[in-house]
Amino acid sequence: MKAFKFGRSKFVHLVALAATLSAATLTGQMPSPNIHAHSHNDYLQKRPLLDALEQGFCSVEADVFLVQGQLLVAHDKSQVRPERTLQSLYLNPLRERVQTHGGKVYPGGPEFHLLIDIKQDAEKVYETLGVLLENYRAMLTQFEENRTLTNAITITLSGDRPKDQMLAQKVRWAAFDGRLADLDGKLSPHFMTLVSDNWLNHFNWRGIGEFPEGEREKLRLLAVRAHDQGRRLRFWGGPDNAQAWREFLKAGVDLINTDHLQDLSRFLSQKQ
Repeated sequence: MKAFKFGRSKFVHLVALAATLSAATLTGQMPSPNIHAHSHNDYLQKRPLLDALEQGFCSVEADVFLVQGQLLVAHDKSQVRPERTLQSLYLNPLRERVQTHGGKVYPGGPEFHLLIDIKQDAEKVYETLGVLLENYRAMLTQFEENRTLTNAITITLSGDRPKDQMLAQKVRWAAFDGRLADLDGKLSPHFMTLVSDNWLNHFNWRGIGEFPEGEREKLRLLAVRAHDQGRRLRFWGGPDNAQAWREFLKAGVDLINTDHLQDLSRFLSQKQ
């Protein structure tokens, strides 16, 4: 009989995925998905993607660099490792989940969001990504000029975004992550589906003490404005504690950015 060999990274992810599924079987339930939970710099968690899935997160973020033709996941280029590819950490495990759960990441659940932050070489990365995503198109949301065909996995590009390159395409497997200034423009909601920005550039509150009423109203109006245009809203660099999460939810912020997966999961479960 022919023996099958797996690389170490592939083996580790298969074991972790099996453990997650086994635990769910023993308890008789899967984690409840929460559409507001976003794992910031998810690849820095002990088990990239899998820790977020275990907590019911519906959105994760991965920074990528193009190195010798491979999209490698890391915060800085000096930290890249050849086995930590976008496929091995995210795309392949997500495809396995979708196949296991009848076309969804969570059985009967909502779409799952993968935010890919391009750190540099936007055009080259996008060309490589486009070829790569063709292998996963069966599970990916498709974006066209006047419509979005939602699927199990929705990919959005952030960071160094190749805007003109993306706009030139009639069909895309990824959406564009805008900034607050882009709310003044006329980009289609089928192109710019998400608006993200640096909290520190727009608000003085740091999550301690009372949220100034003027800033609370400013946040609420930004959420209303984004929603009126058919877009979701997210901030990075903001306070990451329960007091801030509560204000974000009240204002209508769609994705709550966190590095503390279990804490946010508990907080959101109490709000349901």
